[in-house]
Amino acid sequence: MTMAPRLDQPRELRRALLPRPHYDPESFGQISERIARFLGTARFIVYMTIFVGVWLAWNVLAPASWRFDEYPFIFLTLMLSLQASYAAPLILLAQNRQDDRDRVQYEQDRGRNERTIADTEYLTREIAGLRLALNEVATRDFLRSELQSIVKELDERYQRPSNG
Repeated sequence: MTMAPRLDQPRELRRALLPRPHYDPESFGQISERIARFLGTARFIVYMTIFVGVWLAWNVLAPASWRFDEYPFIFLTLMLSLQASYAAPLILLAQNRQDDRDRVQYEQDRGRNERTIADTEYLTREIAGLRLALNEVATRDFLRSELQSIVKELDERYQRPSNG
């Protein structure tokens, strides 16, 4: 009786007949971003329009022996489908990489924002503490009024005849 493989344990590695191709995902991603960036430009649309226009003109206006894709233009359709089948995954890969960069940027912005809020709260507490301390410190006007009242009191004492 053979035991069924357990789902909570990884399978044993099988040796492949051919080695797996190795590629650098980072450089592949950069290339895909460059291609996706080019596919989203007006230059690409102009180039593609010229290419399709020349293709159609050649296969309609050229002598019959020179034509290689007659009227339903099946080969042109195949070429455009092939281009689209490669373009779509490259664009998705570029978008995923951009999403990853945006996520990292968002996390950095959020951390910076939290630090800014903490710094602002700290400065607010410090300013409030300074205001409280300043309320306890005698101001120039307060000292002036106190000194004037003392001078007035002293003047009154010296001007009063002594009863002695």
